Amino acid sequence: MSQFDKCKIIAFANQKGGVGKTTSAVNIAASLGTLSKKVLLVDFDPQGNASSGVGAKKHPEKSTYDLIFGENPYNCIEKTQFDNLDVIPADISLAGAELELADKQDRQFQLKKALDTLRPDYDYIIIDCPPSLGLLTINSLSAADGVVVPMQCEYYALEGLSQLTFTISQIKRMYSPRLELIGVIVTMFDGRLNLSLQVLDELKKHFADKLFTVPVPRNVRLSEAPSYGMPALYFDKSSKGAQAYLELAKELERRM
Repeated sequence: MSQFDKCKIIAFANQKGGVGKTTSAVNIAASLGTLSKKVLLVDFDPQGNASSGVGAKKHPEKSTYDLIFGENPYNCIEKTQFDNLDVIPADISLAGAELELADKQDRQFQLKKALDTLRPDYDYIIIDCPPSLGLLTINSLSAADGVVVPMQCEYYALEGLSQLTFTISQIKRMYSPRLELIGVIVTMFDGRLNLSLQVLDELKKHFADKLFTVPVPRNVRLSEAPSYGMPALYFDKSSKGAQAYLELAKELERRM
């Protein structure tokens, strides 16, 4: 088995903010860790919410900014207090990285070069992409074997999805033949609302087998957990949100 078969690099991407992208990346990464998988969470969003969501230092010594500009990848890794979960944190310096990358040769492959070095040490590398379709997201998709798209149960989310799937197909054609859409995760689902049910029906029509079977419910405990620097599974294991992400992690395993 090659290192590429052993380790799967998965980008969590959606150019629309506030859809549960980071929440999904953090909680699926943590859930995979509890399933005895060795996981690296890579925070590639300058907001750094995935980092704080697993209790990483606010001002890390090394960050994903250093990672893509030549630092030894192993020097950028921080251990977390959670089972089998490491993190490469982000800080605000990443916000200027797109401008600095623009003049660099092979600018779309800087993250891929760094993460390929780390593949032998992990079962999964989970990338939390920024909420845009700029050079950082292109780097993430070029580094990844697959993409998971979390999307909120609302009408406008459907419109943005077609643009994202087009970008994924372009990256696959131009830079990364391995890249596949693993699936779409429905977040902030409320089965009492007609709109949620309508959006779910539309997604089933458009994506069929690409739609993850477990929708993530609107859940107070999911919202509270990041402020304690903990994934939901460690904050309140019995909460509906934590259990949904645990089931999604198992489904992700089956899909890979």
